[in-house]
Order: sequence, then structure tokens, then C-alpha cells
Amino acid sequence: MTETEVFIQQVILGLSNGMIIALVALGYTMVYGIVELINFAHGDVFTLGGFLGLTIVGALGAAAIIDPGALGETSNWLLLVGLVIGCGLFCGVLNLSIDTVVYKPLRRAPKLTQLVAAIGVSFILVNVALFWGGVPMDVFSGGAAAAASKDFPEILEGSNLLGEDSNVVLRLEDIAIFAITIPLMIGLTLFVKKTRLGRGMRATAQNPIAARLMGIDTDRVIAATFLIGGFLGGAASVMWSVYNNTISFQMGFRAGMDAFTAAVLGGIGSLPGAMVGGVLIGLIRAMSDQYIETRWTNVVVFSVLVLILVFRPSGLLGLKQREKV
Repeated sequence: MTETEVFIQQVILGLSNGMIIALVALGYTMVYGIVELINFAHGDVFTLGGFLGLTIVGALGAAAIIDPGALGETSNWLLLVGLVIGCGLFCGVLNLSIDTVVYKPLRRAPKLTQLVAAIGVSFILVNVALFWGGVPMDVFSGGAAAAASKDFPEILEGSNLLGEDSNVVLRLEDIAIFAITIPLMIGLTLFVKKTRLGRGMRATAQNPIAARLMGIDTDRVIAATFLIGGFLGGAASVMWSVYNNTISFQMGFRAGMDAFTAAVLGGIGSLPGAMVGGVLIGLIRAMSDQYIETRWTNVVVFSVLVLILVFRPSGLLGLKQREKV
């Protein structure tokens, strides 16, 4: 491969992974923007979405799914969309339930208490994923090794869309990521800007007390925020699983760390910032893996984060806010 082809390949890889990271980052930034809570359990909700996706695939018959031609190309696309919707709804309801049971009673508690609660929920969900990995299904290796990584069957045809003779590889999985994540991001942006509930979210994010005085049901707004954030995390988990063809009970830690970094890099609380941050993290990781060394990638990512925050503490697209005293 020529240097140009290598660069183009890394751009494709970085953009694909970056779009997935951006979806997860949106969940972080939405919750923080409204209730100022760093929901550390969000990455583990993402993990359970991937496990549900593999469970559904196994229940439908893994043998048929492993062969992309067995169901037909259209059916495989419908399956992928169905997984995105199903796992998204599951993660959205799970995220909402966590807020109702754990976070809502602590809404007026000190921030440190809420943070510890979020970490506790994260540990609980990690162990739920570990238990789930021991389910006696063929797709989970019969449950023999619960902690081992699980292979996620290839749903879409894996051939190179640019031709078998091309050194640059563009797969249907790459196209699927953009075809699903971009409409979700556009839909979320329009929802927040154009709908009544979206305006309520923006008002609550700016000043929750004033929003309540204006008649906005802030509890409803917060619940919708957790539901939407969870849905995006579930959709991202399916795309992650399909793209990487593997899941594990700890995959939410890596994805969650990248997504949280992307949210901070772009400006925590800013939806466009989370999208830009996610894409940047994906590109930085891809370029570092290729041109430096994989073991230094985390160093490069966080070095870039620190440098940006030194010169722009609010992030790339974050707004400066006065400190409340």
C-alpha cells in the first residue's frame, strides 16, 4: 500500500469508530448538561445493549446470520435496523429505570454522593454483563467461559465495496455506521431545537429553577433525557458489535472512556461538541495506531485533550459559564 492509501484507510477507520464514539458521547453530554451528573454507568448500559443484540441474533438462529447471504441482503439490513431499534429501546428504558430508582432520589444530594452512586451502578451492570455472558447459548459458547470475549456474527457482507483489487477497504459495515448514526444525530438536533420537549431540555439545562417557575415539568425533561441518551447508547452498541465482530463484559469501559473524553473535548453539555469530539477521538486513535504505536495511543489521546483544555477549558464548542457562588 502507498502512503496515501494507508492514510485514506485510517481516515475511514477513524471516522467509522468516531461516529460510534460520538453516539455514546451524546448520552454523557445530555445528562451532564441538564442534571450535571457524570453518569459513569452509561458505558455499561452500552455493554448490555451489545449483549442483548447477540442474544437476539442467537435466538433467531446464528447459523443463518453467520452466512450473510442466507437471509438475503435486504433481510440482513432489516435485521440490523431491528437490532438498533430493539437494543436502543432496551438501553433507553434501562437508563430511565436507573434514573428513577437511583439518581432521582439523590437529585438534591451532594454531587459526590451522586458520583459514588453512579460508580456503584456501573459495577452492578458490569457484573450483570458477566452473568449474561454465562448464558447457555451457542453464541455465548454454551456459557462455558462467561468472562471471555464473544464473537458477534457478521450480519452484512464483508467484501470490499471498492473492489477486491483495491488496497483501500470500504465495507458495508462502514456504510451502515454512517447510514444509521448520521440520521440519529440529525434527528436529535432537530428534536432539541424544534420540539416543545426539546425546548424544555434547553431551558432546564440553562436554569432548572427558572424552568420550573415557567411551568416546565423538569422531572419529565430529565426522564426523557435519560431515555434518549440510553437509546443512543444502545444503538451505538449494535454498531460497535457489528463493526468489530466481538463483545465483552468490559467493552463499556473502553467505549465509555473514549466517549466521556470526546464529550469533554468537544465541550461537556454541547451536542455538536460531543459529535465533533467523537469524530476527533476516532481519527486520533486511528492515526496513532498506524503512525506511532498502539501502546501509546491512550497517551496521545489524553495529551491532545489536556492541550486543548489548557487553552480552551470549556472544550472546543463549549460555552464559558460563570461559576455559581
